[in-house]
Parts: sequence; C-alpha cells; structure tokens
Amino acid sequence: MSSQTSVELEVRRETSRKQITEGHELSKIDGVESTQAERPKQTKAQARIARIQFAACCGSLFLAGWNDGTLGPLLPKIQSVYDVGFAVVSLLFVLSCVGFVGGALVNVPLSDKLGFGKVHSEPSESFFCIILICSATSGSVFQILAYTLMAPALPFPALVVAYAINGFGVAMQDAQANGFVASIDSNAEAKMGILHAVYGAGALCSPLVATQFAQQKHWSFHYLTSLGLSLVNTLVLILAFKFKRQDECLRETGQVIPEISRDENNAFKQILAQKTVHLLAFYILVYVGVEVTIGGWIVTFIQQERNGGPSAGYISAGFFGGLMFGRVALLWVNERVGERLVIFFYAILAIGLELVVWFVPSLVGNAVAVSIVGMLLGPMYPIAMNHAGRVLPRWILTGSIGWIAGFGQAGSAVIPFMTGAISSKFGIRSLQPLLVSMMGLLIIMWALVPRAPRRVKD
Repeated sequence: MSSQTSVELEVRRETSRKQITEGHELSKIDGVESTQAERPKQTKAQARIARIQFAACCGSLFLAGWNDGTLGPLLPKIQSVYDVGFAVVSLLFVLSCVGFVGGALVNVPLSDKLGFGKVHSEPSESFFCIILICSATSGSVFQILAYTLMAPALPFPALVVAYAINGFGVAMQDAQANGFVASIDSNAEAKMGILHAVYGAGALCSPLVATQFAQQKHWSFHYLTSLGLSLVNTLVLILAFKFKRQDECLRETGQVIPEISRDENNAFKQILAQKTVHLLAFYILVYVGVEVTIGGWIVTFIQQERNGGPSAGYISAGFFGGLMFGRVALLWVNERVGERLVIFFYAILAIGLELVVWFVPSLVGNAVAVSIVGMLLGPMYPIAMNHAGRVLPRWILTGSIGWIAGFGQAGSAVIPFMTGAISSKFGIRSLQPLLVSMMGLLIIMWALVPRAPRRVKD
C-alpha cells in the first residue's frame, strides 16, 4: 500500500471518529456510505406537521383497503349480472394487478424526479404536468377516474379497464405512503403497524357497505361511495404535502436528512441490483395473493360450500377486521418475539386454522377461523416493509418499496386467478388446499430474506 493511500485511509478514519463523536451514525450499506445525524428535539409546530403528514398517508392506505375489501362481497353479484364464470370474473384481479405493476414501474422514476413534490418546471407548461405534479396525488386522481367509470355499471370490458386504472392509482399511493413512513426516524415500526391497521380498517368498512349494495338493483352505486372517498383523499394529500418533495416534507418535521451523493438516473438499476429487493418482492407477492384470495373468494366459498346466505359478505369484513386488529394488537408480540421469528409463528398458526376451515363444515366455526387468520396475517406486510427500511439504502427506499409493492401485487392477480381457473374445473372447494400450500410457500420465502444489510469490509 502506498504512503498516499495510507494517509487518505487515516484521514477517512479520523473523519469517521469525529462524526461519531458529534452524534452521527456512519453506516455502510451495500457498499455505499451514508450518514444520519441525531434528530434534534421536535417543536410543537413540527410535531403537528408530522401528525398531519402521517394522517394523510393513513388516508391513502384506508382507501387502498377500502378498494381491496370491496370486490369480495360484490363478486357473486358481478357474476350474476354479467353472466360470467369463475375464470372470466377473475380478469378483474388480473387487470387490477396489471395497473398496479404499471403504477409501481412509473413510481420509480417519479419518486426521484417528483417524490411527493414539485415538478422541475412551471406547472403552466402543460396540463399533464399539473395532473402529475406529485406522484401520490396523481395516484389519487387515477382512482377518481376509475370509480367514475365503475359507478354506471358499464359493460364488463369497461369494468375490467376501470379496475386496471384503479390499480395504477393505488400502486403510486401505496409506494409513496410506505416509503414515506419507512423513512421516518422516530418510532417507524409502530407507525408502519398503524398505517397498515388503517388499511385493514378500510378493508373492514367496505364489505359492510358493499354487502348492502350487492343485494340492491343498483349495486354499482357502491362505487359512488368510493368516488367520494377518493375525492376527499386527493384534497387531504394536497393540503398535507403541498406538492413538496419527500425529503423536504420530512425536514419540516425536524428530521435530519443528510445530503447524499447519488446517480438519480440509475436509481432503477440500483434497485434491480439489490437481491434483497427481489426476495422481499416475491415474499410480498405470495402474501398479497393469499390476502386478496381470502378476501375475494371466501364469500363465494361460504355461500356454495357452507350454505351461507347473502349476508356471507360480512365474513369478508370479519377477515379484514382481524387484519386491522392484528396490525395493532400484536405489536407487542412482534417486539417481544422478534419481527423475523414471529412471522414463522403466525404462518404456522394460520395454516392450522385454514385446515379447520377446510375440514370442519361449520358456518360459524369457519367465520371465526377466517377472522383469526386475518389477525395472524395482518402484521406480516408492515413487518416486511419495516425490514426493507432496515436493510435497503435510504435513497432508493421509496423506489424499492414501490417495486416490492408493485411486483408483489402480481400475487393479487396470480393466486386469485389460479383460484378462479381451478374452481371452474373442481369447484370453489379447491380454495382451501390452495391457500394452505401458498401459506407454506410464504414460510419458505421469508426464510430466504436476509436478516441484515450486506456490509462491506474496510
């Protein structure tokens, strides 16, 4: 080693020691160094801004949950109105997934160029700039368009296209909200749990409303309720973030965001180079597939296999209610057992309860078991997002979470579509063995996810 290199190395080490002394944390994640200063004491104004921003993120996730909880109770009605079978009606899941993946892909460059914030040009330059002035808000605009198309009960192909547009909008908001909360340096684990509990609250409320509309002639008017919620969501996002970048929004809350040198043009390449991103994406794919399959098909299963009536839609509400409850009530269990280990525990218990639903022909027993399965599955998604925040570089975190959520959302099409295709041949009773096998795969995928970020040697 040359003397010049030795001197440079000594200077770097001395700088590191000084940074640590001054209250900085120096980390080496995937070969890139970053520093994060200790957070100064938050003022009352900053705390208020932080609460408003977090509430706005929760609003987006509430609407995402509302959207996911809607289809299950309406599915038998849609099949009846449009006279379509299991395989054809499953196209709603497929096109929603296509839109979600498209939104995730678009979100990666937008998160670097826009984030939550302003375009680097005058908004008057084009109407398109105004619509896409920020990626989270633009996602809510796409949802407004989608619900506007759904409400009149247009022909089935138009309904499918509307679900694709809606998936696109949900993806952009989902990525931004998760990435924003994962970037918070204060109590991020609890906030992520609350964020996704609010998702569960939306998914709990929508089946209660959708079940009532499913029994009416104008069943599609349920989407007018969704349209109203999406309009409120758009307004809240605009008022809370005011078209500012994510880092700027975080700085307003008193969080110290270090300036990090990076090539923003290669952000997508950096994301795809992360092995952890792909492993988490496949894990989320299986998880989301299981969650949406239960929420979407359990009503049909109960009606056909357990002789449930029109009120069977409330069992879907019970599942999502358990999802919401588990994401808050089990936070202390996650902390006590450890977030990595507890997922194996939840998955094994969920498999046992699915076996009960499979082999015990009891309407009440199945309803209770499904609700508890929802409670056990609930913490898995926020735990995975928290883990992403710990093991991935911060400057590609929002884009990475967008990719993980978008790619993972393919599970919301693949597994429900598999269910529809298999059910068209063997009947809806094939739902339970499929869910059990997918939950087993969930355990395998989580075991493959790295425990900690890969560090480089000096």
